[in-house]
Amino acid sequence: MTESGDRRTYLIVDGENIDATLGMSVLGRRPNPDERPRWDRVAEFAAELWDQPATNLFFLNASSGQMPLNFVQALLAMNYRPVPLAGEATEKVVDIGIQRTLDALKDRPADVLLASHDGDFLPQVDALLDHGHRVGVIAFREFVSNHLSALAERGVTVYDLEHTVGAFMTQLPRVRIIPLDEFDPLQFI
Repeated sequence: MTESGDRRTYLIVDGENIDATLGMSVLGRRPNPDERPRWDRVAEFAAELWDQPATNLFFLNASSGQMPLNFVQALLAMNYRPVPLAGEATEKVVDIGIQRTLDALKDRPADVLLASHDGDFLPQVDALLDHGHRVGVIAFREFVSNHLSALAERGVTVYDLEHTVGAFMTQLPRVRIIPLDEFDPLQFI
């Protein structure tokens, strides 16, 4: 815990959402190990972005009664706090857990980096902005919910997981809009 007045960045990772978007939307198949995000790089980005200590929370659905123990151990080694949640099959346990966490951060000296494409967090992000918190979204820019993207007017910045954060060891097969100042023709010839 921090002393009152010490501002922190809370990196909130919606692991299911990032993994599903990577697999279904970017790759069109289950990712190979070398195609998965380097979560240590994401944690480094979170700590450096606003130059303040970061608390890294990685939400997992453990409703099956099982946890990916090797992955949990790797998260712990990278200074993440795994949050394995369980609930009924009809509940979006990870979303509910993240929503509750975002609500709890509203009255704390905290800024938030949300790693998700999901628009289900719009009310909580709105409330954080209303209370003067900085909020960023880490995702594949082209798959971010239109509702979250629309919050750019209020100061929410989307940080591309691949190109801005640098979370991958390999270039992903993405088709995305490239700002002219980032265009490198060598990537196409």
